[in-house]
Amino acid sequence: MKTVQLKVSETDFQKYNLDNESEIDFSDLVEKISLEYARQALLECNEIAQQVGLSEMSLDEINAEIQAVRDTKNNFTK
Repeated sequence: MKTVQLKVSETDFQKYNLDNESEIDFSDLVEKISLEYARQALLECNEIAQQVGLSEMSLDEINAEIQAVRDTKNNFTK
């Protein structure tokens, strides 16, 4: 196994929830960074949904949209 040393800013240390760990497996570091990217993507999606009015859709409207897409897909595959 190889060892890599990284310098991480205090901001990034907190951002990626490294919890004052002196050692961390690479796979754990990748997972922590991936989770932060996923969190950021989710926040951006929520912002976009609010901007275009999707966050105001009712469950019935959402289900109708899903059904319309499924119907269209089924019409192309027949």
